[in-house]
Amino acid sequence: MVNKTAAVLTVLISALIGALMWAAFHYYGKTISQQKEISVATALADTRLMTINSMAEQQQAVADIDAKYIQELSDAQKNIGDLRVAVDSGTKQLHVNATCNPKRVSKTGTTAIVDDAATARLTDAAQSNYFTLRERIETATKQIAGLQAYILALQKQAKNLEARQR
Repeated sequence: MVNKTAAVLTVLISALIGALMWAAFHYYGKTISQQKEISVATALADTRLMTINSMAEQQQAVADIDAKYIQELSDAQKNIGDLRVAVDSGTKQLHVNATCNPKRVSKTGTTAIVDDAATARLTDAAQSNYFTLRERIETATKQIAGLQAYILALQKQAKNLEARQR
């Protein structure tokens, strides 16, 4: 009977040890699996945080570029407007670099006639077109400069992001 009890007790203890070992390995496996999931989730969170930070930096860079070139464009348009007002009021003049042929041959071909030398002057429409053209040139120049600065900022940011991901 003692042998039978010892055998049953040995089997029960062995089964208990086996069950405990199975539980230990089972939970160890779950722990390893969860640690991997946590590691992947942490990496994903870090990547998303870097993306958010990168987007915030990009938005700030764009806002800075935009503010700079809008101010420069506003200043240029103000200067052109001031010049237009000064020309219209007569305090400043637009000078045309033009040459006029001072001699004209008459139909008979014998005498040369000198016209009264009036200064060359732009018509009112041409003068208005001049200021419009200057405004458009300034606008295009500032837009191009702003886009170039934006592209350079994006390139710099891409390099920084690439360096962070290494």
